[in-house]
Amino acid sequence: MSDAHHTAFDKASKAGFIIALGIVYGDIGTSPLYTMQSLVENQGGIAQVSEPFILGAVSLIIWTLTLITTIKYVLIALKADNHHEGGIFSLFTLVRKMSPWLIIPAMIGGATLLSDGALTPAVTVTSAIEGLKAVPGLSQIYQNQTNVIITTLIILMILFGIQRFGTGFIGKIFGPVMLLWFSFLGISGLLNTLGHLEIFKAINPYYALHLLFSPENHRGIFILGSIFLATTGAEALYSDLGHVGRGNIYVSWPFVKLCIVLSYCGQAAWILSHKDSGIELNPFFASVPSQLTVYVVILATLAAIIASQALISGSFTLVSEAMRLKIFPLFRVTYPGANLGQLYIPVINWILFAVTSCTVLYFRTSAHMEAAYGLAITITMLMTTILLNYYLIKEGVKPILAHLVMAFFALVEFIFFWASAVKFMHGGYVVVILALAIVFVMFIWHAGTRIVFKYVKSLNLNDYKEQIKQLRDDVRFDLYQTNVVYLSNRMQDHMIDRSILYSILDKRPKRAQVYWFVNVQVTDEPYTAKYKVDMMGTDYMVRVELYLGFRMPQAVPRYLRTIVHDLMESGRLPKQEQEYTITPGRDVGDFRFVLIEERVSNARQLTNFERFIMQTKASIKHVTASPMRWFGLQYSEVTLEVVPLILSDVLKLPIKELVPMEDSEA
Repeated sequence: MSDAHHTAFDKASKAGFIIALGIVYGDIGTSPLYTMQSLVENQGGIAQVSEPFILGAVSLIIWTLTLITTIKYVLIALKADNHHEGGIFSLFTLVRKMSPWLIIPAMIGGATLLSDGALTPAVTVTSAIEGLKAVPGLSQIYQNQTNVIITTLIILMILFGIQRFGTGFIGKIFGPVMLLWFSFLGISGLLNTLGHLEIFKAINPYYALHLLFSPENHRGIFILGSIFLATTGAEALYSDLGHVGRGNIYVSWPFVKLCIVLSYCGQAAWILSHKDSGIELNPFFASVPSQLTVYVVILATLAAIIASQALISGSFTLVSEAMRLKIFPLFRVTYPGANLGQLYIPVINWILFAVTSCTVLYFRTSAHMEAAYGLAITITMLMTTILLNYYLIKEGVKPILAHLVMAFFALVEFIFFWASAVKFMHGGYVVVILALAIVFVMFIWHAGTRIVFKYVKSLNLNDYKEQIKQLRDDVRFDLYQTNVVYLSNRMQDHMIDRSILYSILDKRPKRAQVYWFVNVQVTDEPYTAKYKVDMMGTDYMVRVELYLGFRMPQAVPRYLRTIVHDLMESGRLPKQEQEYTITPGRDVGDFRFVLIEERVSNARQLTNFERFIMQTKASIKHVTASPMRWFGLQYSEVTLEVVPLILSDVLKLPIKELVPMEDSEA
């Protein structure tokens, strides 16, 4: 990457500041909607809240945001960019060569982040709509929780329904809306603290540590399960690094943190003023003047939608990266917007909608959702810490120092995980089951790929050049196609899968003018689009290495057409003039792509476990995108051929010929 690109990535701008507010901070910026409410309810209600409790709770929030979000993610993790892209899979690509087992924390972290993304839209939108209970004239309607649920589901249905059209237009308003949202958080929080300036004593970490062991705290260490809600968006902050650049996050985070902290302080001050009133409302909305509540609810709903949109888009990106890393099944990906980063995966979109809607229907209230929320993301953070440890060592940090720094964060996050583990019995099992299902699919896909690499045999193309030349010139066979293209991700030098040569020469001899062997390699750099050609000393066999970034669409026919023209212009490939065409001067013939599907046969070499893996992977394939769609071949001529995974394993069954009696006597 050039120095100019690197400078732009680290540089901040006014426009970048606004964009960062709209993209990066949706999750962490909507945490004030429900974090203080969760703390008060788990304490036993507002009547059970005391000044030491409130000071300690706010202090815990401030120092959690400081240690995890500011130090670990903003100051350390943001430096671990993979060609300016962040997130757990980008981090994994930076360190995967250091140890083969690192695929495990990458898969676990990705799965838990995806499962958390299904719960976040439910809890944020529900929390915002519940604010209508404090609006005069609407409180009677929304005291009935069913009406809250219906409104929430309608908003979610619209939100997921518009994904297919792209979010470029509405994305333009995300930044200004979130700027208004954070400004409101900061100003309203500051105004609420004016009557209780002592709340700022919470900056002292003494109050945080004291509360953990104080009898004022009815939950003990498990209070951290609610505290952690304040920082659940830290992982999303790292994942969105590539959208806004490191410099814009560095500049915008102090403003965001200040506004969030002021909001928590303002809610805490309101609680201290009303702890004897017996009011059981969400402190966030209750601390707002009643005449402004309806406007605040509208603003909060918009912020919740923006937070949900960021997580939905993040889920699409996460799945797309996992597919290109070959640890997730292939699903159809479309690009509805002009920006390559605006991708849409229909299957994932509607799975997320179904899970999010079921979450709303199952838990019903934001309080019940909060009881389940956060458990999965603690696991994601622990997995990120493991990978960061290896990254620091890779970057030259002394191993002992890297281990000590990451051990500290791992200890802090493990305490949060332990405190959140109690959520398992209060609904956390929902996200855990979802995460386990995703991990299972990732494991099957990854293990299946390794099994194929283990058993598939390769042959040297050079040994078959003469046969292929004879076939090309053998007029006894009809011309199969002018250009025949085989796609394989297992080519190395001139070695190629035996099944491909079996298809050309054995299964049905395929006579063509040019044989193409294309290997699509996904690079660690997100937006690579390069190729390398080997003519193998011929003008009829072309070996192509196509290097595409893990965020690039694999539209093979479009890339291949460019490569053909380049080769013809350089004289390495003869032109293929067409006698009949509606395009004057057309000098490229027709193409046929041959896709080979390897299936498990009665191969004796496979163990029972390997057979289970391959059969399960085959079952999963039935609901995934076909290779034809994945490689952009929908409008091309395609032939799908099925071959056994292990060609050499021909099981000879004993059988005897029945000889007629008269023949035997003769």
